[in-house]
Amino acid sequence: MPRFGGPATFMRLPGETDPADLDVAVVGVPFDIGTSNRPGARFGPRGIRSESVMLRPYNMATKAAPFDSLRIDDTGDVATNPYNLADSIERITAHYNQLLTNEIIPVSIGGDHTIVLPILRAIAAKHGPVGVIHIDAHTDINDLMFGEKIAHGTPFRRAVEEGLLDPNRVAQIGVRGTGYAADDFDWSREQGFRVVQVEECWHKSLEPLMVEIVEKVSAGPVYISFDIDGLDPSFAPGTGTPEIAGLTVPQALEIIRACRGLEVVGADLVEVAPIYDVSGGTSLLAANLLYEMLCVLPGVGYR
Repeated sequence: MPRFGGPATFMRLPGETDPADLDVAVVGVPFDIGTSNRPGARFGPRGIRSESVMLRPYNMATKAAPFDSLRIDDTGDVATNPYNLADSIERITAHYNQLLTNEIIPVSIGGDHTIVLPILRAIAAKHGPVGVIHIDAHTDINDLMFGEKIAHGTPFRRAVEEGLLDPNRVAQIGVRGTGYAADDFDWSREQGFRVVQVEECWHKSLEPLMVEIVEKVSAGPVYISFDIDGLDPSFAPGTGTPEIAGLTVPQALEIIRACRGLEVVGADLVEVAPIYDVSGGTSLLAANLLYEMLCVLPGVGYR
């Protein structure tokens, strides 16, 4: 089948496997009613899957061969409710709770960053409080957004309050931009998070930084949450809340590849809004980053 034909599953996976027979499930979460600026991330899963047809199974840089050693398939989308945020959160939580009745690692395609909260509820119910490597332009630790407790700018505060995270094993990388108050990043640091403002990343390889981050998070299960706006908008313009002077694509690869050897129990790539990126480049980049996440999961073999 040529790449432009057939069903648009992630990396042209069959999309037919019972989760009970899988090690890794790729899951779409088409949801964006938690956004505070430009909507459109509900189309992220479809856009990323479409561009993922360009990907091939072997990682020529790291020699990872995830499909040779893990049973991986695209299990489709969560049936979210486009008219009700609270109901959607319940639906997402229930979907992942059911998925995690199996010994499976979910790799999720968002959707806005609100989705990480219900996913972490299910992850923590199975694995206990997790460490997190969070790549983002924003810390997403607001208490309220327009009076609401759950939105794409609040999930990591809620996750701490609900005991879903081990705060001393959390790192937030690439945060930047203007703020509403001078202490906008302080709450994260007060919890024990390692907060890496983007200026600490400029003009350098992140391999030394990742040695420190891996040491911080490594004493237990780890979740990777990658907001595409962590990257500079020159690389990833198709997103709802872009911020200038972000991470580069090579730095993104350094962050993800450094996670090899960690007990990764889940991962996501969120906030891709293809309608702001007519070239498809942001979706193509996101598909590659998701593939790189597959390449660092426990059990992956190397050629």
